[in-house]
Amino acid sequence: MQQIQAKTQLRTKKMVLTAMLACLAFVLNTYVYFPSMAPFQHFVDVIAAVLLGPWYACAAAFLCGIMRMMSGRTIQAVVGAVFGPILGGLIYQKTHNIWLVLVGEVAGTGLLGAMTAYPLMKLFYGLDAQSPLYYIPLYTPAALVGGGMGVAALLIFKRSGLLNRMLAELGREAPRG
Repeated sequence: MQQIQAKTQLRTKKMVLTAMLACLAFVLNTYVYFPSMAPFQHFVDVIAAVLLGPWYACAAAFLCGIMRMMSGRTIQAVVGAVFGPILGGLIYQKTHNIWLVLVGEVAGTGLLGAMTAYPLMKLFYGLDAQSPLYYIPLYTPAALVGGGMGVAALLIFKRSGLLNRMLAELGREAPRG
């Protein structure tokens, strides 16, 4: 009985943190705006991938993307956000290396997200771009800048001991090295 209760509490903590991170990304992206760039989405993606794992991090990115679409953004708000935290979270699960989460975020968003956005933008919005590679130069810098900020925040948390406490509270392993 206690074990079931502990699992339920852990799941609840993860869902609440997922919602909080989605809202944080939405607010930061709403008030700190760069044309065709949402670096704070990637900042939150990297943090969520480490703290919550790939699936909760993807849920946070998806929720933020839906909120952004509801406030007037295109489907890119969802498509450009979900692949990075999945790939970064899977890499972190295997390696426990914070720096490699950045690689996963950039590859997931800058390549997979960008390539997925092209046909969807063409289908839903009539985009007449000439190449499926059209969004790569737009997505990659945002993922690199925002993901780099996320890694910097995680390294500060790690140095202060906060990261290990947060990960322990969420039932996750601390980074190596």
